[in-house]
Amino acid sequence: MTLSDGAYGFGPPTGRLLIKTSRAGLGRKAGHDLTIEATRWSGSAVVVADDPGRSSVTVTVETSSLTVREGIGGLKPLTDADRAEIKRTLEGEALLHTAWHPTITFRSTSITGTLPSFEITGDLTIKGRTHPATVHGGSDGDGMVCGWATVPQSTWGIKPYTAFLGALKLADEVRVEYAVTELEPLPDLGLR
Repeated sequence: MTLSDGAYGFGPPTGRLLIKTSRAGLGRKAGHDLTIEATRWSGSAVVVADDPGRSSVTVTVETSSLTVREGIGGLKPLTDADRAEIKRTLEGEALLHTAWHPTITFRSTSITGTLPSFEITGDLTIKGRTHPATVHGGSDGDGMVCGWATVPQSTWGIKPYTAFLGALKLADEVRVEYAVTELEPLPDLGLR
């Protein structure tokens, strides 16, 4: 499908949204760099190729869907019990508090660039706090869209995980990566 002006939907199973953490502190060799996948999320985009400023993107992620996919490094391999404990920690009050904040949302406020290379600035809401964030990306023009953003957890009131009296801790910045292999055309919203 050639990407042209119009409205599109995206999410699983033709899209992936990953959160990648890294370790810091003196005890960083004990922990793991994690790859966490959002398994329930959706997005929509309005594309106006010759006037990117009229384009828009919205993404919603269900916080309870975050699942540990991989742990690199560490003194021992990541076990299923470790994955379950990390999920409980993510969902707890100290981090995402998913019982009170079931979604993370991103709504674009401006888009610049071209389909092959663009930058989306928008409002990112995590734990009820909204701050600006910038997403970098590109498209091959045939429906494949991918990119990344860097999110400092502390900006949204999240204290990065620590253990061993602070000797092991996650770095404040996490990297969010996305890849969508197919966009689903949505009904024309009269934006042309």
